[in-house]
Amino acid sequence: MDREKEWFDDENFWGVFAPIMFDEARWAELPLVADGVTRMARLDLYGRGAAGDPSAESADTAGSAVLSGPPGLLDLCCGFGRLTLEFAARGFVCTGVDITSGYLETAREDAAAEHLDIEFIRADIRDFVRPRSFDIAVSLYISFGYFADPLDDRRVLANVCESLKGGGVLIIETLGKEIAVRDFTRSEWFRRAGCIVLTEYSPVDSWAALQNRWTLIGQGERIEKTFTQRLYAASELRALLLDAGFARVEIYGGWDESPYDERAEKLIVVGRKGL
Repeated sequence: MDREKEWFDDENFWGVFAPIMFDEARWAELPLVADGVTRMARLDLYGRGAAGDPSAESADTAGSAVLSGPPGLLDLCCGFGRLTLEFAARGFVCTGVDITSGYLETAREDAAAEHLDIEFIRADIRDFVRPRSFDIAVSLYISFGYFADPLDDRRVLANVCESLKGGGVLIIETLGKEIAVRDFTRSEWFRRAGCIVLTEYSPVDSWAALQNRWTLIGQGERIEKTFTQRLYAASELRALLLDAGFARVEIYGGWDESPYDERAEKLIVVGRKGL
């Protein structure tokens, strides 16, 4: 489908800002994130369905699909594929989708170096659908909610729901509106990757969205980028998933399944598809 270019179509932005967004602290937490995803999906860490063991049935696992083999995982906006590689190394059958060709090239090279068989696809997640093909889909590291048209967010969720098998699970980790308001700061600056980075924020449309303005100064250059992220309250995102076809939605405030309350570190939404 032909669409007007949006800010995330700028490959140069992703190349220039990659060292700023994807630092070592983010890579170091990958095992913790992967553990959280497998636990919330009600799988053990070896990729076997909890529902496959009758003794494991509970209110949490009831309705989950019984897996006949390694779980299939769809990583939306997979970027460099570091998380995709982590899951593949654990025995998952992984597909990563992203729009940035440079990131995907690096992901394929890293997968080959680690002898991991991973499918990486360059596609717009608004268009990617593979009916009843995956057990788990993930949208992590605040990669949801950047389209100009809010209807595109629902379109992505509906595509994912269609792409999941019966009993499949979608896990979204994002910045909840409640946390954005609680921790709001107008601007901050820091040094990273040999550069000075200035980030400036402003609420848009009564906190419907957050405008981001990033300025990177280094190596004799000054580069600026402005983009807007749609903000969802937990209740709004729950309603959106249910409207897109998910049968049940759970809300958490951390990978340890802590509640989404005034102490929550992040918003994690788990949508479960009916059988």
